[in-house]
Amino acid sequence: MDNIEYRVEELEMKMAFQDGTIEELNQQVIKLNEVVAIQQEQIRLLLNKLQSAEPSNMASQADETPPPHF
Repeated sequence: MDNIEYRVEELEMKMAFQDGTIEELNQQVIKLNEVVAIQQEQIRLLLNKLQSAEPSNMASQADETPPPHF
């Protein structure tokens, strides 16, 4: 009978440890989701800035005259 009680206690301890670990991992996932959301918003803002930026003052490759040695 003592063996069964010991095994039940061991299982209860393992389960309690696993519950704590699962909760810690869940909190980390929540934090990482918040970080990802912030980064996605920052990327969206950067893309909007890039798309709305004025074109460069440099001529395109097709508009450039070839150098004199050609």
